[in-house]
Amino acid sequence: MGGVASNAGAAADGSRMIEIRHLAKSFGDLRVVEDASFVARDGEITGLIGPNGAGKTTMFRLICTVLRPDRGQTLIDGIDSQKDPLAARRRLGVMADNRVLYTRLTAREHIRYFGELHGLDRAELTARIDDLVETLRMEDFIDRRAKGFSRGQQMKVVFARALVHRPQNIMLDEPTNGLDVGTSRSVRELLRRLRGEGRCILLTSHIMQEVAALADRIVVLAGGTIVLQGTPAELRRATGLRDLEEIFMAATQGLPAEPAFAAGE
Repeated sequence: MGGVASNAGAAADGSRMIEIRHLAKSFGDLRVVEDASFVARDGEITGLIGPNGAGKTTMFRLICTVLRPDRGQTLIDGIDSQKDPLAARRRLGVMADNRVLYTRLTAREHIRYFGELHGLDRAELTARIDDLVETLRMEDFIDRRAKGFSRGQQMKVVFARALVHRPQNIMLDEPTNGLDVGTSRSVRELLRRLRGEGRCILLTSHIMQEVAALADRIVVLAGGTIVLQGTPAELRRATGLRDLEEIFMAATQGLPAEPAFAAGE
């Protein structure tokens, strides 16, 4: 595995985080993820980026226990997700890119349903929904059925479902995909607030400007392998490039780059 900074084993101090150790997954003869290791820490936003087909979605599904790896280990706040998947899931709030809603349920009913699945009692859940409605500015549609919701309204409901149980670790797959400028800005502001609360946030995005604006640490995946990882400053020092898009292109398309982050180092 390549990379500026290797973080495997960093959870030995007892810190809470998402830790990936030598993860691998194949579908038949197709190797989708190969020997991937990285850490997403509390109080940081970690950006997982890569071209289409790089293995990001598979990695995402492996971490949130939808798929089982062929090899390797995922630790969620020190919990081995293969040994105790239910306990690991309780520590995760997941917002997938597939934002399918039950069209006959209202936004409030969606959030309540997921809160009940996580075992929140009625009083706590009611207070939590009220807080999310205010935070995500859902007042004008919270009691409307989901049929006919805009992309932004769908995103807010899915985001609220992911946050209702106050997870320490938040995973977001393309959180601003298809959103207008104002809603995208609101999402970024909320992510910064959650980071400030000490949450661990792992997100995927194709929008390099968004990753550059948000991420404290960046993991670049290409061909199922992590070819580059580190803080933005570390990546710039290692590559001699300033712009994240240029760094991304160099890392994933074999453009001239320093040996420090060449795949296989």
